[in-house]
Amino acid sequence: MSQVQIYHNPRCSKSRQTLELLQQQGVDATIIEYLKQPPTAEQLKAILTALEIDAHQLLRVKEAEYKSHNLSAQSDEATIIAAMIESPKLIERPIVINGQRARIGRPPESVLEIL
Repeated sequence: MSQVQIYHNPRCSKSRQTLELLQQQGVDATIIEYLKQPPTAEQLKAILTALEIDAHQLLRVKEAEYKSHNLSAQSDEATIIAAMIESPKLIERPIVINGQRARIGRPPESVLEIL
């Protein structure tokens, strides 16, 4: 099995539930606290490809940073990725990656599809 990674925020209940679910499944995931260690533009592009979504779909649109970066559904991918790097709080969480596949843990059980 390839190495499983979780982009995790320990203060987020869904993120904690997803990590617990992975542990219950016997998965020893690499935990990336993305607020402390934000992904690069290349990593975000790879995550978007694995999730099969566009950049705007990975945003937490209710965060204050969404407005402060003047983001909208019409914002281009480069602008959105730059905003996520500058303000990683904008990134939807948790994200679980297994090889070339990824899922957002909302609900946490959705990550079981890629294990």
